[in-house]
Amino acid sequence: MGDDSEWMKLPIDQKCEHKLWKARLNGYEEALKLFQKIDDEKSPEWSKYLGLVKKFVTDSNAVAQLKGLEAALAYVENAHVAGKTTGEVASGVVNKVFNQPKARAKELGLDICLMYIEIEKGEAVQEELLKGLDNKNPKIIVACIETLRKALSEFGSKIISLKPIIKVLPKLFESREKAVRDEAKLLAVEIYRWIRDALRPPLQNINSVQLKELEEEWVKVSSAAPKQTRFLRSQQELKAKFEQQQAVGGDADGGGDDEEEAVPQVDAYELLEAVEILSKLPKDFYEKIEAKKWQERKEALEAVELLVKNPKLEAGDYADLVKVLKKVVGKDTNVMLVALAAKCLAGLAAGLRKKFGQYAGHVVPTILEKFKEKKPQVVQALQEAIDAIFLTTTLQNISEDVLAVMDNKNPTIKQQTSLFIARSFRHCTPSTLPKSLLKPFCAALLKHINDSAPEVRDAGFEALGTALKVAGEKAVNPFLADVDKLKLDRIKECAEKVELVYGKKTGGAAEKKEGKPITGKTPALSGTGGDKETKDAASKPGPLKKAPAVKSGGPPKKGKPAAAAGMGGAGAKGKKGPETKEIFESELSIEVCEEKAAAVLPASCIQQLDSGNWKERLACMEEFQKAVELMERNEMPCQALVRMLAKKPGWKETNFQVMQMKLHIVALIAQKGNFSKTSAQVVLDGLVDKVGDVKCGSNAKEAMTAIAEACQLPWTAEQVVAMAFSQKNPKNQSETLNWLSNAIKEFGFSGLNVKAFISNVKTALAATNPAVRTSAITLLGVMYLYVGPPLRMFFEDEKPALLSQIDAEFEKMQGQTAPAPTRGISRHSGGGGDDGEEEEQEDVGNDVVDLLPRTDIGDKITAELVSKIGDKNWKIRKEGLDEVTSIINDAKFIQPNIGELPAALKSRLNDSNKILVQQTLSILQQLATAMGPNIKQHVKNLGIPVITVLGDSKNNVRAAALATVNAWAEQTGMKEWLEGEDLSEELKKENPFLRQELLGWLAEKLPTLRSVPSDLLLCVPHLYSCLEDRNGDVRKKAQDALPFFMMHLGFEKMAKATGKLKPTSKDQVLAMLEKAKANMPAKPAPPAKASSRVVGGAALAKFQPASALAEDLGSNTMESKPDPKKAKAGGASSKAKGVQGKKVLSKPNLKEDDDKSGPIFIIVPNGKEQRMKDEKGLKVLKWNFTTPRDEYIEQLKTQMSSCVAKWLQDEMFHADFQHHNKALAVMIEHLESEKDGVISCLDLILKWLTLRFFDTNTSVLMKALEYLKLLFNLLSQEEYHLTENEASSFIPYLILKVGEPKDVIRKDVRAILNRMCLIYPASKMFTFIMEGTKSKNSKQRAECLEELGCLVESYGMNVCQPTPGKALKEMATHIGDRDNTVRNAALNTIVTVYNVHGDQVFKLIGNLSEKDMSMLEERIKRSAKRPSAAPVRQAEEKPQRTQNISANASMLRKGPAEDMSSKLNQNRNMGSHSETTHTVPREFQLDLDEIENDNGTVRCEMPALVQHKLDDIFEPVLIPEPKIRAVSPHFDDMHSNTASTINFVISQVASGDINTSIQALAQLFQIESLAREASTGVLKDLMHGLITLMLDSRVEDLEEGEQVIRSVNLLVVKVLEKSDQTNILSALLVLLQDSLLATASSPKFSELVMKCLWRMVRLLPETINSINLDRILLDIHIFMKVFPKEKLKQCKSEFPIRTLKTLLHTLCKLKGPKILDHLTMIDNKNESELEAHLCRVMKHTMDQSGSKADKDTEKGASRIEEKASKAKVNDILAEIFKKIGSKENTKEGLAELYEYKKKYSDADIEPFLKNSSQFFQSYVERGLRLIETEREGKGRIAASTGISPQMEGTCVPASTHTVSSSIGNTNGEEVGPSVYLERLKILRQRCGLDNAKQEDRPPLTSLLSKPAVPTVASSTDMLHSKLSQLRESREQYQHLDLDSNQTHSSGIGTTLASPSSAAANIDDLKKRLERIKSSRK
Repeated sequence: MGDDSEWMKLPIDQKCEHKLWKARLNGYEEALKLFQKIDDEKSPEWSKYLGLVKKFVTDSNAVAQLKGLEAALAYVENAHVAGKTTGEVASGVVNKVFNQPKARAKELGLDICLMYIEIEKGEAVQEELLKGLDNKNPKIIVACIETLRKALSEFGSKIISLKPIIKVLPKLFESREKAVRDEAKLLAVEIYRWIRDALRPPLQNINSVQLKELEEEWVKVSSAAPKQTRFLRSQQELKAKFEQQQAVGGDADGGGDDEEEAVPQVDAYELLEAVEILSKLPKDFYEKIEAKKWQERKEALEAVELLVKNPKLEAGDYADLVKVLKKVVGKDTNVMLVALAAKCLAGLAAGLRKKFGQYAGHVVPTILEKFKEKKPQVVQALQEAIDAIFLTTTLQNISEDVLAVMDNKNPTIKQQTSLFIARSFRHCTPSTLPKSLLKPFCAALLKHINDSAPEVRDAGFEALGTALKVAGEKAVNPFLADVDKLKLDRIKECAEKVELVYGKKTGGAAEKKEGKPITGKTPALSGTGGDKETKDAASKPGPLKKAPAVKSGGPPKKGKPAAAAGMGGAGAKGKKGPETKEIFESELSIEVCEEKAAAVLPASCIQQLDSGNWKERLACMEEFQKAVELMERNEMPCQALVRMLAKKPGWKETNFQVMQMKLHIVALIAQKGNFSKTSAQVVLDGLVDKVGDVKCGSNAKEAMTAIAEACQLPWTAEQVVAMAFSQKNPKNQSETLNWLSNAIKEFGFSGLNVKAFISNVKTALAATNPAVRTSAITLLGVMYLYVGPPLRMFFEDEKPALLSQIDAEFEKMQGQTAPAPTRGISRHSGGGGDDGEEEEQEDVGNDVVDLLPRTDIGDKITAELVSKIGDKNWKIRKEGLDEVTSIINDAKFIQPNIGELPAALKSRLNDSNKILVQQTLSILQQLATAMGPNIKQHVKNLGIPVITVLGDSKNNVRAAALATVNAWAEQTGMKEWLEGEDLSEELKKENPFLRQELLGWLAEKLPTLRSVPSDLLLCVPHLYSCLEDRNGDVRKKAQDALPFFMMHLGFEKMAKATGKLKPTSKDQVLAMLEKAKANMPAKPAPPAKASSRVVGGAALAKFQPASALAEDLGSNTMESKPDPKKAKAGGASSKAKGVQGKKVLSKPNLKEDDDKSGPIFIIVPNGKEQRMKDEKGLKVLKWNFTTPRDEYIEQLKTQMSSCVAKWLQDEMFHADFQHHNKALAVMIEHLESEKDGVISCLDLILKWLTLRFFDTNTSVLMKALEYLKLLFNLLSQEEYHLTENEASSFIPYLILKVGEPKDVIRKDVRAILNRMCLIYPASKMFTFIMEGTKSKNSKQRAECLEELGCLVESYGMNVCQPTPGKALKEMATHIGDRDNTVRNAALNTIVTVYNVHGDQVFKLIGNLSEKDMSMLEERIKRSAKRPSAAPVRQAEEKPQRTQNISANASMLRKGPAEDMSSKLNQNRNMGSHSETTHTVPREFQLDLDEIENDNGTVRCEMPALVQHKLDDIFEPVLIPEPKIRAVSPHFDDMHSNTASTINFVISQVASGDINTSIQALAQLFQIESLAREASTGVLKDLMHGLITLMLDSRVEDLEEGEQVIRSVNLLVVKVLEKSDQTNILSALLVLLQDSLLATASSPKFSELVMKCLWRMVRLLPETINSINLDRILLDIHIFMKVFPKEKLKQCKSEFPIRTLKTLLHTLCKLKGPKILDHLTMIDNKNESELEAHLCRVMKHTMDQSGSKADKDTEKGASRIEEKASKAKVNDILAEIFKKIGSKENTKEGLAELYEYKKKYSDADIEPFLKNSSQFFQSYVERGLRLIETEREGKGRIAASTGISPQMEGTCVPASTHTVSSSIGNTNGEEVGPSVYLERLKILRQRCGLDNAKQEDRPPLTSLLSKPAVPTVASSTDMLHSKLSQLRESREQYQHLDLDSNQTHSSGIGTTLASPSSAAANIDDLKKRLERIKSSRK
């Protein structure tokens, strides 16, 4: 026993695992007690046993196992974590418990399984039980079946899914074990209890004996619906209800709940396996079916019939099969075969269900036509077929076809169609049978009930009766207005008999019960007892003369079936009941009228009616009026009274007073009496006659209005307009139209017959009288308010002038809404029938489209055309498609009958030739517009294939497909697309393109829908698989679409759908669902009708609460999901889409805008400091992650909530990237105005931006970087200094983005890093960037290394942290990187350090591998930069550093780099990073040392000068403003090779001093051969930089700002003239295009680019021959593609389009027709706008210039002459050069040479120059240039670039400086001083001094005003001479330099200095040198 006591001491959970069974038994017992004791289901105790429960049930000892099972049951029942154990425990129970001999064990196992189901784990349990059915052990199988049965009987078929069980049932029936078969039988009976006959089909193939037994058992099953008796934990309220019912006594009030919790009807179809039949068709089926012998055709059909007997068919492409079957039905002469084919179609439809929908449209018309057959079996087969087909589609889709057949002459067809409609209606519900459908059907059926054939009438009655029953009287009655009582009763009688498919629940049937007693008596009263308005009317049964409910006036506009509008309120119809009688008031004879009138009018009145004295007539009228005013409505004989008024003289009355009175009385009668159309017809003619009368017109109009109110506007208007146009008086016509315009505004547009009006309006528009035309146009304007743009379609073919007037009128109406009607409505109590009204209104616009005359193009779609489209040769296919395009274009609007076209086009959608696919897509787009809403019926067979094209790999094809789908959806609405499985099938395809496009499309469309078909649920599983797709874009799109799916399907359904996913996926998806739930938009509100068309006061009132509610919702919808009920009422979620532009909801929007006007950042005192403390004290998470987790985002959200405007925060944390873009746009907008706010929230803003760095969307990233650039600019202006916290939570993430694959982003990030150095010490930046070099991303490593190099170059070695040595070692490791760019970057960086720090670098780097070392040395050699002194900037960094370190971290600083930020960036971009400095001496000194080392070898005089320390040179010499040159290469190098000279100029370009840079650039561009080298890209960047600089407002703030701008201006001119003309033109075009595209670029910028282009255009005549026209035209083509004419015309300024035209015009003028040969580089010219434009211009110029040709021939001739006289030319040139050589005629000679070159631009003067000295050559070149600038420069420069006139003064002199050509003598005496001079000059240049004399030095400003002066003239000339590669002696150089120097000093005056003055100057210099020397000693 000893060891017993051992385990007794152990804790329970260890006992349960003990190896002794006793110990385990004891453990289980105690565990059981413990489990029953623990109250808290979430107690941590439970978790201890998670892993053990499986062992409880699988214990190997039977006794222990029993206890274990009890304990496990208690655990599952009480523990909240038990769900996690489902799979393993259930599997343990199945495999280890169900095979136990003890019944108790099985029982407990079964209970455990049921308990798991109760805790919501049914699916997992069921899965394990089904696995158990495959076990070898029959005991286990039996137990599993029993468990399933028990579960089903207790939980019901809602929780236990039957499909998988039914699948395995047949197999169980085949088992060898009797026990299994018996158990299976019991299970089958249980299933039958729940789903009844749906179980039969799946079991039809089991053993007949078993089936029989089953049938017997099934009969015994009680017919009461089964009930769930055990409930899930989530169904506790149901459980309570159930128990309560049991207590009351069984099923006492079960009926009530029955409806709520009806057991779902299981559809047998769902339980079946689909069968694939297409492959099983006989091989020769298609031949046989076409065979001549009917027997063969029959065989073929029988084969199909056999196959389609399968109750469920696999989806596939049945188009061909349907096509042949349709052919048999339609064309086959053998009726037996027709019946057989119809059966096959019925089978197909039944087996495919919704998937057959796409073929329905083809087949229905054929079947309906075939009803002409008399044979009953054929008719029956056809009926079955069409009924089966109806179930696969919607009534809407086939309505066109059905209505088309209704007018058929054949009575059988009419009868059968009506019967079919009746049967179809039975399947409808009020929602699927809207008014828009009822209207056409009722109209057609009304004709049928008046048909001569009794069977047609009967069928019509049946159909109408069914409609009445389904849709309810309220909906149908308006259409039955004109039906007499007998027929109406017959319809009602039919309605009684109808049995609906969907039980009694439909509205109509329910209403029936209450309505019956009344309906019998008041024929047309609405039977809805529930309607308030009717109660009044209904309370007095019997056909009264009036209905008391309505106060005044006649029936509100419900005149004829067409007028199906109105308020839809039953009040309207209540009035209607009695009125129906009256409308058809019979005409009374004049005698009867007189009698009736005499009864109510005074006798005197009647006698005086036709008195000859007008006064008597007037008196009579007055009495008449009094009498009418006093009469009661019921007693007033309207017709009699109006006939009295019309009696002689009637409307021919000559006295206007009497006439006015008469008209007024008519109005009174119409208002006060029950005025019928018959009475109206008596007076209308007269009224129309008087409407144009000056005095009586207004009274006539008033009377007409009153009649319109009594007899409805549509009828009245039609009468009035017809009468007006049947007479000749234009005044009457125009006034009638004016009256109508007004009336429409007053009555609303409902029910008006647009078509009738339009023909009259067209007549009016053609009238000669302008007043009539004007009135007609005004009327159109009013109609436009109601009808919208479709109205214009009717007038497309009017004359352009008229059309433009109409358009102008429409334009005026744009944006206005139709006024709410004030008449014809106000009398009924408001919005009673809001729904009805709303539907009507939506239809108004569509009706108009329906009225358009549509062409039937069916006959044009010939078989030949269809075969063309399917031809093997793509060219023929293209021809076919072209034909289709032209057919549709010609027809404009077409009927839906397009024959075989859909199938033909569908096959083209997967054409191998993508061009044809695109063409097909554009045809389909056209088709949608042409066919209008009727395109609906083609959605399934053509629309869905277009969606398949969204998966194309080519971007442009996808875009075209998307446009097509959108065009279709615009016409069809979304319902058709979402119905059926087609969309889900598409989503199922694993094509990433298809998935992302389709999901994107759904995400765009779903939010706008108010309801969607339930089939949307089928897409959900595929949506989930998209959430885990390999492709990131697909995942992103799926996430975007998630909230919109949820908005329609609800969170619960979506969550339930995750059940089938793998556990890992499920958790992820559920997390996403939770996230989407937060962002779920509310459904769009029902279209708020208050905005437009027909709205009574009530409707407005109804929306008041809505808008109020919207105000509350507005701001917080994003955050918390509003109560869905509320949301539906107000619907104004702040998501704009929700509101969809309905005017009523503008109130909340205004409110939102008010909220948005406040500051976006709220300053919280010490907020930032507090946040830093929290982070330091670890109260919040430190901002440090590899990818941002939700807790970081939540934390940032909470921190922001106190200091960021609520609405902005909603945008910032929205799931959709577009909202982030909006947020950034707002932040950019408020940046300047809220500086303090931005700084106070800076840490949060930067953190939020780091989150954006992790977004995949580029547009957000670009926007974020744009914001950062602006932000750091602002911070540096504010002298702000980043805190450590801000830097460490932002910089590392910014550095991640340096490694982006996109150049643009990398560039931006680098620019931001540069700017950061202005607000955060570079040395600290260094450490962050150093970290970045450790990244795995090679691009990032490379960029970081480059950035490190830039830092060292800009700030010296001190930036290297922790020490230069460590930093360099770290950098050097990258020399051996595997990535080439990283290696290069590392080498370049170290070379940079070497240039700053010299050979010491090698010490710092330490040991490198041999390979790396050799690479480095090689690179250093190549860089050919001598390590010059450590750069100046160190000096600058130091003071700044010390200051920063000493000051506290957040102290604001202002480094010396004050206004240098812009310059710094500019220089960075140039590639050399320079900053100015004020500590010259150190650098100067070092430079000299270098010179000393280098010089001694070459010249012997030099050392003497150098030995002295030149520091003191500053004492006697006054120090001018220093100008730093970046690094000056040594002078000797400069002499020895061109490269270094150019390097020198380039280093000047990169100088920190603007002037130096600009002058150096000017030098570069003076040398044409160099300038020509610049590529388009370089020029584009240069021009961009220069223009930006000119526009930069900061430049003007510099003291010499104006000068700088002038210099830049001149430089721009230089660049334009000197660079390669093709490249610069190209660059300018690209620049213009970019600047017009960029939203951020200023209009000024584009303007300057265009000015440059104009300048180029002016130069074109000279340069045209050197230009590569093909390239320029390609650029123009691209430009025109990006900016088609229309888009250019929309630009604010007209400049771009003028510039383009001018350029093209000039090119055409210069090149003539040849220009068209230069379009070679354009791919598809015929599509290019450019070619068309050029042709137009050519045509134009050819017309103008007949004479041009002659000139051309002249030119040609002169060329020939030129060639001939080559010899002469040489003589002329020789002469000219002689002149230049002689002293006296130099100038003259140069001028002649210039003229000559200008005249013969291709003349070669090279040979004459060759033999002359270098000096002479440069002299000639300079002379020529000087003349050129003198002659042209002045005018041109000033004019072309818009330089201010003052510029002109400096213009010419500028050039004179460069022309320093004095001819010095060449003896050697002066060598000495010139050498020194040279040297001195270089030294001065080094230390930044100007080489001008001290004494006569011009003031600084004047120096600046010579922008084009190269600082060292010598370098320019040298460049010239180097480039010509001709050298003469050193002396000449020295002379040249000397002269140039002297010219400088002498200022502007001298152009050519004489030799003597040169000598004098030299003496002067000698003296100065002497002076310097002596002061040294």
